[in-house]
Amino acid sequence: MTMEPQVDPMLDRTTYREVMAEILHRITDGPWGPGTLLPGEIELAEEFGCSRTTMNRALREVTEQGFLDRRRKAGTRVRMAPLRQARFEMPLVRAEIEKAGASYRYALLARDSLPAPDWLRARMRLPAGARVLHLVCVHFADGIAFQLEDRWINARALPQVLKQDFTATGPNEWLVATVPFSEVELSFMACAADAMAVDQLGHAPGDPVFTVERATWWQSEAITLVRLSHRKGYRMTTRY
Repeated sequence: MTMEPQVDPMLDRTTYREVMAEILHRITDGPWGPGTLLPGEIELAEEFGCSRTTMNRALREVTEQGFLDRRRKAGTRVRMAPLRQARFEMPLVRAEIEKAGASYRYALLARDSLPAPDWLRARMRLPAGARVLHLVCVHFADGIAFQLEDRWINARALPQVLKQDFTATGPNEWLVATVPFSEVELSFMACAADAMAVDQLGHAPGDPVFTVERATWWQSEAITLVRLSHRKGYRMTTRY
């Protein structure tokens, strides 16, 4: 009988990101060269002092980056040559602001738990009666409003979200640290400034506002829908 590693979930303080970093270090700097067969998932979890769930997620993420080949019964091997693939990294607004050399500040404007409105149920494929958490937040760069965040989170998928007050840390950071995503949908648009954009971002009524709408799912379960509105002059640049 196969035994799970005896790691108390309450003591599993090694995050999947830390495990990922060490796995990538072993692949790029040794000792896990191309073609190396990795130890089993349970053995690795014991070595890293983490749960098997944490180890599984870390290995899955490294595989998705193209460094590992995982096959049932054949095990996990380091690829002879990493696969290059387009990969979407969930952005953190704090990191974007601080990377530009500005100081970051966050403020929660509104928080409400309620049944999902019909339009949201249709948009996110939510069942009847689904409960959601609605949050409105502002992110500041050097004391100036940088981004207005209007977010809906599916409490059926993440029931623990209802216990989060989000007064100190924004939902963007909490979600990135808490749950992965398997599907993401992005829309970019210019929306006419509404009362909230006028009040919080300093736009004139009706001004075009650069807006990003992002929806994420995990294995067909809706996670969140967010609309991010930016102050005048914002520019988005990507490189692949």
